Amino acid sequence: MKNPRKIWPMLSALVLLLGGCAAGGSQQSASHLSALQCQDLAALKNNAPPTPERSRSELTALRSAGYDPSRWFDPYYPADLQAAQRQVDSWFAAECQHAPPA
Repeated sequence: MKNPRKIWPMLSALVLLLGGCAAGGSQQSASHLSALQCQDLAALKNNAPPTPERSRSELTALRSAGYDPSRWFDPYYPADLQAAQRQVDSWFAAECQHAPPA
């Protein structure tokens, strides 16, 4: 080790981060989509006509999955949008089995 003063802060931050993950830092059982979002997404998947409310509901779900449409220049577009869409699709499959189309 050339400079242990620089290593220790990074090492302690890494230990705290990993400790939080091991202790259940992220809860997988929490619901990510509301009942209204489930209905709106089910309607969109069934080719119902898009409405402003359904579009806002879908955008809210995408933002919850990590997509940020407000960035002026996004070097990761469309990959970040597609990743968020896959996450929302996963949540939809897990949480919205009984959502009737609106």
